[in-house]
Amino acid sequence: MRSVIAVAHRGDPYRVRENTLASIRSALARGADAVEIDVRLTWDGVPVLLHDDTLRRLWRIDRPLSALSLAEVRSLTGPEGVPTLSEALLASDPYRVMIDLRGATEESVRTVVGTVRECEAADRVFYCSSAPAMLLVRAADPAAEISLTWTTLAPPRPVLVDALAPRWLNYRFGLVSRALTERVHRDGLLVSAWTADTRRTMRRLIDDGVDAITTNRVDTLTSVLTGART
Repeated sequence: MRSVIAVAHRGDPYRVRENTLASIRSALARGADAVEIDVRLTWDGVPVLLHDDTLRRLWRIDRPLSALSLAEVRSLTGPEGVPTLSEALLASDPYRVMIDLRGATEESVRTVVGTVRECEAADRVFYCSSAPAMLLVRAADPAAEISLTWTTLAPPRPVLVDALAPRWLNYRFGLVSRALTERVHRDGLLVSAWTADTRRTMRRLIDDGVDAITTNRVDTLTSVLTGART
């Protein structure tokens, strides 16, 4: 039977603070096939896991990440706080990791791709974001696996597809239908859907033929997938 990849959104955020090592480990323990993480650079150029551009929402510290060194981030968030990308890749090994490049620039993308190479994780990492960020990834790594985040029903232009050579199109779940997945599959690409958190939505996406589902409730998704296979 066709397999659907369960992608844990920022780890296991309903149980453990998102984008932390504990959250990654919790998601993998609950059956995730892959973990999606958000990566930004500190002031001194170290890739770390953080969705927002400040520490305010998660850590109640109203400081921009871009103005903080890694040492300052450590002192503000503690030993179990914001992890580096290198630490996250080690904690997730040997599972797949989807890196969402937040606030991507040419410098940040080169740094992230370089870190992935240094950690010998290129074979299990894939990148997701909008077309401008993915073009930067393709320039930094001609062999990178790309999941192009696409926010309209109209397909990406052929010239963009040719430039990016993505493996995936990554859609918000509300856009996905059987007709859409069939069209994308005919074009030789895979379909990823985000962020589905109810059993009803998960089942619909499975029926629509998606290849991966990103969720905040990976234990629920694995339960639904197990039921779908029986």
